[in-house]
Amino acid sequence: MRNDVLLFLITLLFVFPLNIKGEEHRPVRLAVAGISHGHISFILNRPEKGDSELVGVFESNEELTQIVADRYKLSEHLLFSDLERMLDEVKPDAVVAFGSVFSHLEVVEACAPRGIHVMVEKPLAVNMAHARRMAELARKHDIHLLTNYETSWYPTTMKTLEMVHEENFIGKLRKVVFHHGHQGPVEIGCDSFFLEWLTDPVLNGGGAIVDFGCYGANIMTALMRGERPVSVTAVTRQFKPDIYPEVDDEATIIVSYPEAQCIIQASWNWPFNRKDMEIYGTVGSIKADNDHDMRVRRRDEMRKEEQRHVTYDDVPVYDDPFTYFFDVIQENIEVDPFGLYSLENNMQVIEILDAARKSAEKGETIYFE
Repeated sequence: MRNDVLLFLITLLFVFPLNIKGEEHRPVRLAVAGISHGHISFILNRPEKGDSELVGVFESNEELTQIVADRYKLSEHLLFSDLERMLDEVKPDAVVAFGSVFSHLEVVEACAPRGIHVMVEKPLAVNMAHARRMAELARKHDIHLLTNYETSWYPTTMKTLEMVHEENFIGKLRKVVFHHGHQGPVEIGCDSFFLEWLTDPVLNGGGAIVDFGCYGANIMTALMRGERPVSVTAVTRQFKPDIYPEVDDEATIIVSYPEAQCIIQASWNWPFNRKDMEIYGTVGSIKADNDHDMRVRRRDEMRKEEQRHVTYDDVPVYDDPFTYFFDVIQENIEVDPFGLYSLENNMQVIEILDAARKSAEKGETIYFE
């Protein structure tokens, strides 16, 4: 009798194998809100991974809709010119926002009451008024509201956080310098639909100060584990007013903390694309040159600069922000407090950017209360 039972149980294991990674989930029903962002290919050209199903694409601009539909071979039944109608008809689990930064609030206002999770492209919002309203809605309706930055899926970013927080490689954090930007959105060939809002002080909230200032604010907030700054001082310039007449194309932001300083250099005037950072502590330094290469030094070991090449296998980092989003939705992982994608982190990013714009406009340091 016991042998029969044992044989039956073994048979069950072969027919219904145990899922050692946890419960299997159906693909996330995903909709896109806005397609004017130049990074729209991130989601519409995403390799098929079986973790999501595209159920709707909203865009109010008919010309842009047709261009994108042809480019990505989107079926007509996926296309909507009314956001709320799309949400009610296709009932997505999640929405990714690829419109103007100003439109992020509209997306959350439509999605949150319907219990639909949202991921926006960086930054979270155009100002703190929008950010507070978005956070209020997300918390009231218990949805996830995440912000995606390219640097969040850099192995060097995650390795830097690991070395600072877990390995104490640099000692006490003292100074961080960020260099983010490129030659300018016009110069690198952004299309007219993207430029229409990216160079608008209302729809984007500013120029380079917002477009690239947000990266440093985001990573610094994670490095400081959410510690609030003491003050922000910023200077903006218009080196190319003939190309960008309404917004800055150059910004330097100094964010001061009780025991550390952050310098964010955001520019549409670099001679090449760059996203790199330098982190200095009391006993060591880390220089992340790009997504995979970094240089490190430590005083106590009296060693010369060491070159490192970091891969996704070396650190626990997602190489796809949407995989991270889907895992959060399905409760496979929890969002780290003040982690790079988190609402708490990105609320502080907007607070820093608001203060930076105010500082540049008034020509004075803005102190946090």
